[in-house]
Amino acid sequence: MKKAVIIGSGFAGMSAASFMAKAGWDVTVLEKLSMPGGRGRKYREDGFTFDMGPSWYWMPDVFERYFNCFDKKVSDYYELIRLDPSYRVYYPDGPVDIPANYTELKNLFESIEKGSGEKLDTFLKEAHYKYEVGINKLVHKPGQSVTEFLDVDLAKGLLKLDVFTSMKKHISKYFKNPKLVMLMEFPVLFLGALPADIPALYSLMNYADIKLGTWYPQGGMYNIADAMYKLAVELGVKFRFNCDVNKINVTNGKAESILAKENNEDLIFKADVVIGGADYHFIENKLLQPNHRTYSDNYWQKRVMAPSCLLYYIGLNKRLKNVTHHSLFFDVDFEKHGAEIYADPQWPTEPLFYVSVPSVTDDSVAPQGCENLFFLIPVAAGLSEDTEEKREQYFKMIVSRFEKFTGQEIVHSIIYKKSYSISEFKQDYNAFKGNAYGLANTLMQTSILKPSLKSKKVSNLFYTGQLTVPGPGVPPSLISGEVVSKEILKSF
Repeated sequence: MKKAVIIGSGFAGMSAASFMAKAGWDVTVLEKLSMPGGRGRKYREDGFTFDMGPSWYWMPDVFERYFNCFDKKVSDYYELIRLDPSYRVYYPDGPVDIPANYTELKNLFESIEKGSGEKLDTFLKEAHYKYEVGINKLVHKPGQSVTEFLDVDLAKGLLKLDVFTSMKKHISKYFKNPKLVMLMEFPVLFLGALPADIPALYSLMNYADIKLGTWYPQGGMYNIADAMYKLAVELGVKFRFNCDVNKINVTNGKAESILAKENNEDLIFKADVVIGGADYHFIENKLLQPNHRTYSDNYWQKRVMAPSCLLYYIGLNKRLKNVTHHSLFFDVDFEKHGAEIYADPQWPTEPLFYVSVPSVTDDSVAPQGCENLFFLIPVAAGLSEDTEEKREQYFKMIVSRFEKFTGQEIVHSIIYKKSYSISEFKQDYNAFKGNAYGLANTLMQTSILKPSLKSKKVSNLFYTGQLTVPGPGVPPSLISGEVVSKEILKSF
């Protein structure tokens, strides 16, 4: 039986593991941390359960399709709840709830800008086409050759896909009111670049947001990782936790084995194929000799990175009134914060931020009578001075705004608090520049212009995850594992 060794048990690594096992391979996953999930881990403290990373559940069809590939359903593993409102946006003049019901949403648009309800129909009709082509075709391309795009449907629809127009320009054709513009631009922030630099193809994200909805897996986002782990184990995948990979041994251009350390014991894992599900830059620069690397240091330094994050996991000893599961604080200058992430990377002067309160939906994530809060500030990757003092400074800044807009004091009710940022992303995930979301999905970093899923120097070394195709986000990571597996199975 052929052996595949996978480095990293994030969403992409576990996806690749399951597809390889389904194809009859002997699969071992090596994970440096104590549990599966990568950035989608959880941790428990003082009765609170915190999802450490992803907190938005979009594109439910991608998750359903993933489990269907193994004759399973999402409902075999966890229960999904559609959130309504989908989320709340705090503008300078107060909050606006974004309803799950489309007719109500159109009415909301109309109340903000006359004629925008009808324009939303047209916008989403286009976005639906992009979603169908993008999610069912484009993201499944391995990005190995331009000939992959010699596809009749793609050729016919190239202009409709708006690849050469920016999101900013595209949205401005339909909506003028700043509130609606911000609302429509916000989903692409998940893709790691300013709306002016992201192709309008990605209005497919608006379709995902508005038409497919915002969901929550009861018990927490970690249930996705746990479900993928259980499925992989059912398929015969072996996991080694607390297993730190130190080197990929290459002979005559082929990865022969992996050297790792588990509980202070040196181990060697033989492999017919190695799949890097950990940080691509880390694998190339720390696990391979220089002559086996596909990309130079100069190449990596020129990549446009998606943001990192400054995160806070907060437990309160009281419940809050009138808060939603997801809230976006757009009460300060959207453009300015964006420029401080991308154009002139620096710690933000007045950050936008996001708050998740999963205990509004799910009693299991906090002790009785308590509230579980997750604060996120997007910050530029690669910043230095990630100090406790700076974290405390930003925490005070955003909490005072949270208190002002919700009309509720929380500072004196905090019974648990932990921060997490660039240094931990580097330490826990070996993340290049401490990034949280991988590479930005700019036009010049799309498909064949991304780091290749196949090493150009080591014949049996492949990559999966957010630094290769198709890109950042949980649904693309699931697809990434499938795409790399198909490429391997063509050759081995």
